[in-house]
Amino acid sequence: MKVVQPAPFDLKGKKVWIAGHLGMMGRALMRRLREEPCDLLYADRQELDLRDQAAVNEWAAQNNPDAVVIAAATVGGIHANQSRPYEFLFNNLAIESNIIEAARTVGVGRLLFLGSSCMYPKFANQPMAEEALLTGALEPTNRWYALAKLAGTMLAEAATLQHGLSTVTAIPTNLYGPFDNFDLESGHVVAALMRKIHEAKIWGRSPVEIWGSGRPMREFLYVDDCADACVFLLVSDRAGEALNVGSGEEISIHDLAAMIAEIVGYSGQFEFNVEKPDGTPRKLVSTERLSALGWSPQITLWTGLETTYRWFRENAADNAGAG
Repeated sequence: MKVVQPAPFDLKGKKVWIAGHLGMMGRALMRRLREEPCDLLYADRQELDLRDQAAVNEWAAQNNPDAVVIAAATVGGIHANQSRPYEFLFNNLAIESNIIEAARTVGVGRLLFLGSSCMYPKFANQPMAEEALLTGALEPTNRWYALAKLAGTMLAEAATLQHGLSTVTAIPTNLYGPFDNFDLESGHVVAALMRKIHEAKIWGRSPVEIWGSGRPMREFLYVDDCADACVFLLVSDRAGEALNVGSGEEISIHDLAAMIAEIVGYSGQFEFNVEKPDGTPRKLVSTERLSALGWSPQITLWTGLETTYRWFRENAADNAGAG
């Protein structure tokens, strides 16, 4: 075992590889890291297939990054997880294991892995502390994605313990913001609800159907807040740890829909389809560890939703059928 001595990581003059730079999280990380004195490395899918270990190893050897942030992933909501289980499990296992192995091989100074709060057991005590990982059964509706993210978190920790690779895992709660996926079938709850309510307003539709009872409680974090937390952890002295990143506040799906409706200007009704799954009844992460280190979010849910809707309206041409 190689012992990693806890030490802050200085970004000055470093080459930082953002894997997944075109996703919502990746773009937020790019925005945030452009404020730092570092050089950014990235490659699109045509240039590099992250599921190909040999290609990832070769790219890493040629570009020699000093630090790596793994934001690349196959993501989506309940419907996407249920309809594409193999894709969610295989792609994410391949992407994270290939990048971590390449980082270990070239000897990067720092690696940050993006986990997910869906890694926690379905009925974990609330708020969910990091110690609750691997203590119970996962939520069935997204277990494929959750299993892959758990594996990535454990692989990063194992790389620290066995090979001395300085890693840290951020476990964000539900993210939303500019460049989210607004597809009704594969998008996450905020983006899918926003598009659905926007279209109902534009086309005069009522009621708007919402999956489930509307009672589940969820925590949401604006993506730029998450990016700031990731940079905070990237330069911290944490090694081999996983830390929650959240807002510390929760809201029911019903109240979230009502808030989005107010921002959009939709005055119609909602119809909750109780034949569809609710998912985990409550999902709030404990942010005590990260707060104790000195980080806290700055963007309220209302402000974040307003900004996201403004971006959606301004980029409607990029979202087929958005009106």
